[in-house]
Amino acid sequence: MRVDKWLWAARFFKTRSLASDAVGGGKVKLNDTSTKPAREIKIGDRLDISNGDSRWQVTVLALSEKRGPASEARQLYEETPDSIAAREAAQMRRKFSVEPAADIHGRPTKRDRRRLERLGG
Repeated sequence: MRVDKWLWAARFFKTRSLASDAVGGGKVKLNDTSTKPAREIKIGDRLDISNGDSRWQVTVLALSEKRGPASEARQLYEETPDSIAAREAAQMRRKFSVEPAADIHGRPTKRDRRRLERLGG
């Protein structure tokens, strides 16, 4: 089965073309090596998947050509304990960090613009 099809069926990517672009762009590694979207995977292969801020390290448990519900998709792979811990730690950091743009509300006023010009030179 193709890597991009499996990633789509396992619900790591919303569309197959996004999965294919990610594999082609080096965001997915098969057994610690870069791969192509048409590369065949088999049960027992290890995938390192990077999708935005999220990273997964999974082992392929089953193959599926069809995209099913999320509960069935979770049966296709097993995530490593290190990957689970890293994702939870990243989630906690995001939860407790302050968003840089939280203090900005709308367009800057004339007063804000003058302050920025004074700071910037």
